[in-house]
Amino acid sequence: MGEEMPDFRRPEWQKAISKDRDRMQSRWLVGVVGSLLSGWSVWTLHLALPAAGQFPAFIFGGIGISVAFAGAVLVLKAATPAGAACGGMICLILTYWTGAYHDSVARTALTPLAALFVLTFLATRAGKRRKDRAGLAESKKGRTAAQVIANLGFSALCLNPWMDTAILWGFSRCCASGIATVWVEWIMEVMCLAALVEATADTVSSEIGQAYGGPPVLLVSLKRVAPGTDGAITILGTIAGIAAGGVVAIAGVWAMHLHAKEALVAFGAGTLGLLFDSLLGATVERRGWIGNDLVNFASTVFAAVIAALAYRYLVF
Repeated sequence: MGEEMPDFRRPEWQKAISKDRDRMQSRWLVGVVGSLLSGWSVWTLHLALPAAGQFPAFIFGGIGISVAFAGAVLVLKAATPAGAACGGMICLILTYWTGAYHDSVARTALTPLAALFVLTFLATRAGKRRKDRAGLAESKKGRTAAQVIANLGFSALCLNPWMDTAILWGFSRCCASGIATVWVEWIMEVMCLAALVEATADTVSSEIGQAYGGPPVLLVSLKRVAPGTDGAITILGTIAGIAAGGVVAIAGVWAMHLHAKEALVAFGAGTLGLLFDSLLGATVERRGWIGNDLVNFASTVFAAVIAALAYRYLVF
C-alpha cells in the first residue's frame, strides 16, 4: 500500500536504434573489451603474485579490495553478476598499474574509482520514485557488463602497456619533437583519470537531471524535449555532473601522485567528454546508428585522447 503503480502505457523500447542492433553492439563491446580486460587481469596477477612475499600488504590488499568491490556492487544491486565481475577486474587493473608496491593501495586510481562508485550510486538512487514513474529508472538488477565496460573499460585500457607504444607512435607522427618515453606513464595516468571523470560526470548529470532538472533541451538545438531523450541536457544535471567529476579529479591528485595541473587537464578533458557524449546522443544515437553503450565508451575514449593532447601541449 502506498507503492507507485507502474505505468503500463509506456512502450518497452523507446530508443531510435533497434533493440536487436543495440544488443549486438553491446555484445561486441563486451566480447572485445571484456576479453582484453579478462586476459590483462590474469597477466597482471601473473606479474604481481611473485612479489607477494616482499609486498604482501599491497598485493593481497589489491586482490582483496577488488573482490570486495565486486561483492559490494553485487550486494547493493548496483550491477548484475557479470557487471560486478567486470568492475572487479577493472578495480584490480587500476590498483596495480597506478600504484607502487611499497605504498598503500589507497595511493592508486582505486581512490578516484571509489569516489566514482559512491557518487554514481547516490545519483542513481536520487529521485528514484520520480524516475520510476517516468520509466527512466535503472533496472533493479543493476548495470550490465556492457554498461560497466562502456563507462569504465577504457580507463583500464589506458594503462595497458600497449598504450605507451600507441602514445609514442601517435606523438611521433603529429609532433616533430615527439615525446620522451619517461613522460608516457604520466600521460597514461592522466588519460585514465580523465576517463573516470567523464564517466562520473555523465552518469551523475543524467541521473540528477532526470530526477530534478526539469524539462531538458537538446544540446544541438536548445529545444525542449521529453526527459530521457538521447542527447538531452539540463542545467542542474550538467552542473551536478561537472561537480562530481571535479571530486574525482581532486581525489586523483592525492591518490595518483599527480600535480594540480595534471588533475586540471583530466578534469577539463572529462568535462569536454561529457559534452561530447551529449553531442553524440543528439546526433548519431538519435538517428539509430549506435546505442548508448557505444556512445558512453566513445565519450571516455574522447576524454582520454583530449587529456593526452592537452598534457602534451599544455603541461609537457
